[in-house]
Amino acid sequence: MSNPPLGTDYKSIPNDSGMEIIMDEIDLKPILEGILFVSDSPVKLDTLVEIFHEWDREALLDGIQRIKREYEEDSRGLELVEVAGGYQFRTKPQWAQWVNRLKKLKPVKLSQSALETLAIIAYRQPVIRPTIEVIRGVDSGWVIRSLLEKGLIRIVGRKEIPGRPLIYGTTKTFLELFNLNTLSDLPTLKEVQPPPEPETVSKEEGPGPSADEAGD
Repeated sequence: MSNPPLGTDYKSIPNDSGMEIIMDEIDLKPILEGILFVSDSPVKLDTLVEIFHEWDREALLDGIQRIKREYEEDSRGLELVEVAGGYQFRTKPQWAQWVNRLKKLKPVKLSQSALETLAIIAYRQPVIRPTIEVIRGVDSGWVIRSLLEKGLIRIVGRKEIPGRPLIYGTTKTFLELFNLNTLSDLPTLKEVQPPPEPETVSKEEGPGPSADEAGD
């Protein structure tokens, strides 16, 4: 097929059969829906921009928002979420227990020590094992190995100090597991720390009345 002359308002593309498709007649939403549905990992917006060069970024974002609104209906079993830097269809939490019967998935279970270690790595990364163990106060080698096997953390390099210890950071799997889009979505330390224990008698209340005052 020859190129159109300069200045021509050409808004069609050939499909696989060689026939031309008029772009103005194409609804982007079902195309995006199909792409996101078949992907087993979150799809980044930049990837969609690269794939769908016929549409601009704003059109793609509009199509994504239309899909998200449509799947917010209670009758839908799926929802489109923004996670790990991309977009992914996920089973709505209220239906997960039934879906798991088919896939026979076992929920990821983390011990208290694993959660503590993972939290330190998430908030202090890039971080080395000695730092983790100073904070926890115990050896953390086996916990770190377990988190590596689960794909929740990764080795990002070695620190240029004596012994050149390994440096750890979290992974995309970590973001997906905890339903985070980026690390900036982590709650602040102030939000996750428990409130201080209330004192029996606050300073504002002062001491109780004396025996004489109580008898007045």
